[in-house]
Amino acid sequence: MPSTFNLIGLIVADMARSLAFYRLLGLDPPAGAEAEPHVEVTLPGGLRLAFDTEETIRSFDPDWAPATGGAGRVSLAFACDSPTEVDALHAELLAAGHTGHLPPWDAFWGQRYATVLDPDGNHVDLFAPLPAVQAP
Repeated sequence: MPSTFNLIGLIVADMARSLAFYRLLGLDPPAGAEAEPHVEVTLPGGLRLAFDTEETIRSFDPDWAPATGGAGRVSLAFACDSPTEVDALHAELLAAGHTGHLPPWDAFWGQRYATVLDPDGNHVDLFAPLPAVQAP
C-alpha cells in the first residue's frame, strides 16, 4: 500500500503568536490551544497542519536546533477570493504586527501575489487570480 501525504508540521517558538497569525488567515485552531505543546488543524480535504513548540521537538530530539543562515525552506500559500482580498489581508497582517516580505503585486503568471512572514520566519503567500484582460 503506498503512503499518503497527511500532515504538514511547523515548529514554532511561540504557540500563541503563531496561532494568532494563522487565525488571521482563516484557520480555526481549537479554543485554548495557545497553551498546548502540539496543535493540529484539519484542512479542507483532510490534510492536517500541525504546530509543535520547540520544547516539544527537543523532548524527543534533544539535538534539534532552528535552521540558521536565512529564511526557512517552507512556504505555505493561501488562496484569496480576489486581488482586493490579497491587498486587504496583507494590510491586516502588517497592522497586526507581522512582517511583510513582498508587498502585493501583479505577477506575470496571472495572480495578485504577496508574501508575509509568519512569527517563525516562514514565507506565507497570499494569492488570487487577476481578472482576465479583454482585448480591445
